[in-house]
Amino acid sequence: MSKSFWRLTVRSEFAAAHALRHYKGKCEAMHGHNFSVEAVVEGETLTPDTELLVDFSDLKRDLARVLDIVDHKNLDAVPPFDRINPSSENLSRFIYQQLAPLVKERGVRLYSVTVSERAFQFATH
Repeated sequence: MSKSFWRLTVRSEFAAAHALRHYKGKCEAMHGHNFSVEAVVEGETLTPDTELLVDFSDLKRDLARVLDIVDHKNLDAVPPFDRINPSSENLSRFIYQQLAPLVKERGVRLYSVTVSERAFQFATH
């Protein structure tokens, strides 16, 4: 019999401006987005008392802590985006790298982070 595991997902959003360097098109000019973010954690062990993998409130708080770094900012001025393009791909990697140690302290692994600029365009790390 295979071992059970669970995946939990929380979603949030942030607003920010950015310009994509070396991009040949409209997105090379400064513009803004209301970015959507989805974080997925996974684990095998439920708490003995409440039988939860982790409290959704804690996950949302951890994600909010990370998103506060980029919310209502000019991303091109926020490290590391002052050196690398603030693309959805790089944003998802950055959020993943910031969030992974926070959720690890809660006994779960970060499975993925998805960032979207629009409803049907997104990047997952």
